[in-house]
Amino acid sequence: MRTPMKGGQLGSGMALAQLGRYFLICAIAGTLVAAMFMPAAAIATTAMHSADDFITNAPVTLDLAAPPQTTKILAANGATIATLYAQDRQVVDLKAMSPFIKEGIVSIEDSRFYEHGGVDPTGILRALVATANGGRQGASTITQQYVNNVLIEQLVADGKTDQAKFGMDKTVADKVKEMRLAISVEKTQSKDEILAGYLNIIYFGNGAYGIEAAAKLYFNTTAAKLTLPQAASLAGVVNNPSFYDPITQPENLVDRRNDVLARMLAQGKISQKDHDAAVKTPMTLHVTKSAQGCAAASMAPYFCDYVQQLILNDKAYGATVEERTKMLYQGGLTIKTTLDPELQKVAQDQVNGTISATDPLQRGASVVSVQPGTGKVLTMAQNTIYNPTAKDGNYMGNFALPVNDANGQPLNGAGGFAVGSTFKPFVFAEWLNSGHSMMTSINGAVREYPAGYPWKNSCGSTTGSYDPNVPGESLLPNDGPNDYHSMTAYLGLATSINTVTFQTATALDFCNIQKIATAAGVKDGHTNQPYDVSDSSSLIGTHDVAPIDMATAFATFANGGVSCSPVALASVTDAAGTKYPVPATDCQRAMSTEVAAGVTHALQYMLTNGSGYAIPLNNKDSSFAKTGTTDGNIQTWTIGANSGIATAAWFGSYKGNDEKYINQDLTVNGVYYPNIDGNQLAGSNWAAVMNQAAQNPSLAPASLVEPPASMLAPTAPYIAGVNDPKPGDVLVPVPDNQQMNESPAQPLQATLPAQPAEPAPAPTPAATVEPSKAAPAP
Repeated sequence: MRTPMKGGQLGSGMALAQLGRYFLICAIAGTLVAAMFMPAAAIATTAMHSADDFITNAPVTLDLAAPPQTTKILAANGATIATLYAQDRQVVDLKAMSPFIKEGIVSIEDSRFYEHGGVDPTGILRALVATANGGRQGASTITQQYVNNVLIEQLVADGKTDQAKFGMDKTVADKVKEMRLAISVEKTQSKDEILAGYLNIIYFGNGAYGIEAAAKLYFNTTAAKLTLPQAASLAGVVNNPSFYDPITQPENLVDRRNDVLARMLAQGKISQKDHDAAVKTPMTLHVTKSAQGCAAASMAPYFCDYVQQLILNDKAYGATVEERTKMLYQGGLTIKTTLDPELQKVAQDQVNGTISATDPLQRGASVVSVQPGTGKVLTMAQNTIYNPTAKDGNYMGNFALPVNDANGQPLNGAGGFAVGSTFKPFVFAEWLNSGHSMMTSINGAVREYPAGYPWKNSCGSTTGSYDPNVPGESLLPNDGPNDYHSMTAYLGLATSINTVTFQTATALDFCNIQKIATAAGVKDGHTNQPYDVSDSSSLIGTHDVAPIDMATAFATFANGGVSCSPVALASVTDAAGTKYPVPATDCQRAMSTEVAAGVTHALQYMLTNGSGYAIPLNNKDSSFAKTGTTDGNIQTWTIGANSGIATAAWFGSYKGNDEKYINQDLTVNGVYYPNIDGNQLAGSNWAAVMNQAAQNPSLAPASLVEPPASMLAPTAPYIAGVNDPKPGDVLVPVPDNQQMNESPAQPLQATLPAQPAEPAPAPTPAATVEPSKAAPAP
């Protein structure tokens, strides 16, 4: 690139030095040009040996790989989520450029471009005369400039920017190398290919690399639609992007633009009429800066970050993190994802409206959805601001994700939150899986589990007690004072009764509870290890699980017991059209179809008559869900699904579980809450996404599958340590003295209706609050 100098003159010392350089370069250029046109046989003659030896010492080939280009992350419908780049550049073909820019750049930079072979002796002699007269004029052809830019870009891409040389920093050897490579390029590429490469690689200032990015930045148009005045302006910028900066130096650029127009007129590229009209055209900019990165995403910034991490963690895109980063930010990838923009907008609006990101206690709201059977991630929204600056509301962690992926690579996830009663369906699933009926009566009056209680765990050990005789412990609580009575396992799940869940677990192997939960997709959000069941309190969700894993697990119920791992990438293609492999969902059977149907049957009743009755879902016939709320209402959830979509909605604290984060006796968005339960803020967010999804034919829910009759069959009441009734067993009465505080509900007789005649829930049920032994719920 040539740099204008004030006064247009060189100092005498510099002029002499420059003159000497030009004499030497001119002599070498003559040899190079002669060598270029001389037949091969003549080059072999003795007279050319010395020149040939000199030429041979310089490189003869140049790697003309595409320069760094912008990566695009797209939603499922092709809408742009975000662009990522080290240099804002989009390579376009010459035919996708206005003829004015092609003619303008040749006219001002290299009028003999279509005549020379890469090095222009006439131009060098002209520069030599100018230098001898104390002035300055460049001699590099467009081909030489192209070569120079390619060499610089390669150094930058390799992290060797400090080795790049510009202008007077170049030695004679550098110039000779540039000339030889220019001649070589002319032998392997057409003039149009060279011109296109040049226009795609040169810098136009203000972060715009290449003509397409420059057209967008300065005029909010494309290279193909540049007018004559616009094209002449951009052709003038390349000589010195700072001096001719369209934004800060418009007067300089107008003068330069008019020089370009004059050259085009003199060379017969435009008419006098077009010239005069263009000269009179005012410099009108429409500056449109291209923000890059997930912080500038048009939607779903945390999903954008998730996609970014998936690429950076995958060796298909490079052997090292450095290589993968280079591919992501320079490879011009087109990354099409699974995100549904319509659903995402609903999810984002919901979490944004739940609570401000700048809430003093920094409470969070998150919604994430996956598609049963495919694992496609459809939504991923949270209420915080994706920004690394330390400021209230700014948060870079992704509420939806575990900390790391399965291979220990970072996902920037928050690691999940205690899941509360949303873990109970997996206990219920193992109850059914082990051959029990959901209509077995369970004694919900049992609250005491002494220290040393013999919980069964065939692949480890499980301890835990609720024993008022042990200092610091108390009886196992339920949410309401009237919940301590016998009821079916079915109603115990639907109304989220802790004591019923614990009683069913006394008949189960905790190892199998863990296995069925793990197979469905539940895992520790911090370690990716199986959900820890070494303490009996785990039955009511005391451990952290990421929302995306809970959504996946509930999708397993909706998908007939087959769990499909979440996937966010639909396709990845680079600028050359090369397709890269993307991870496919891994679908594995986690439980039988019958067990899955039994769980969804009970959880559908939860929506209509249980703890989720107030959730504003439009159609509750074909969906199911479970609410969850932890001690102090700190973490609250609604998780549910149907055949089309599974969604996990969470509201709570991402800063801690201390007393100050208790969500009780507070007002949110003008609404007073004595307690915030899972069926409220999280429940409303969940329902909004599910309602929107139901309007999409591809996500519309099918009818729920009915469980087998055996799972609905009457049995004798279950009494821990006394019996283990299964469907088809002889109904043997249990003596009253074995009933532990309260007589069981009478077993159902004859044909069981779809909605059993169980005691109706209280008029205003709340989500079950899971206790901890240190601070049990009242």
